Amino acid sequence: FIGRKDDMIKTSGYRVSPTEIEEVLYDSGQIVEAAAVGVPHPALGQAVVGVVKPLRASCAEEDLINHCKLHLPNFMMPLHIVIRQADLPRNANGKIDRKALAGELRDLFSESDA
Repeated sequence: FIGRKDDMIKTSGYRVSPTEIEEVLYDSGQIVEAAAVGVPHPALGQAVVGVVKPLRASCAEEDLINHCKLHLPNFMMPLHIVIRQADLPRNANGKIDRKALAGELRDLFSESDA
């Protein structure tokens, strides 16, 4: 399954389907909600970032990254995984709002961190 064209993440010259990354995150068995978004990055165009709501408080970003390394090619790897205890935002249709998440994270890799 490829997902909607407008949801595609463009990173390092590749077009990446967020749903494929989300499926791998769900398969870890450590999360209850997941979204993959493209966030502006000075070198990559967009960086893949995962945003998850963990099943347990002990969920660690490193464990999720390691799980992704086993199941995703390098160009699809999340550069960062944000773990949040709150529910992920939803749109009017009840689906996870990737655009809202990308907006929240747009300055994550900003070079002007002073």
